[in-house]
Amino acid sequence: MSPDFPLSGSVRSAAEVNEQIRALWLRAGGTLSVQERAEYELLVVEWAEAIRGEVVEAA
Repeated sequence: MSPDFPLSGSVRSAAEVNEQIRALWLRAGGTLSVQERAEYELLVVEWAEAIRGEVVEAA
């Protein structure tokens, strides 16, 4: 049985990606430009994949 969300194998940990997300918001001053929004969306997807990978690994 395959998982609902296939893992793409994020190399960074969820904590590392989360730090990048926080830094992006700090740099942006709370309002994201179109380019920053696109970066944010990619980071959130990477963070979610990393979280899933950590959960699967822990199981």
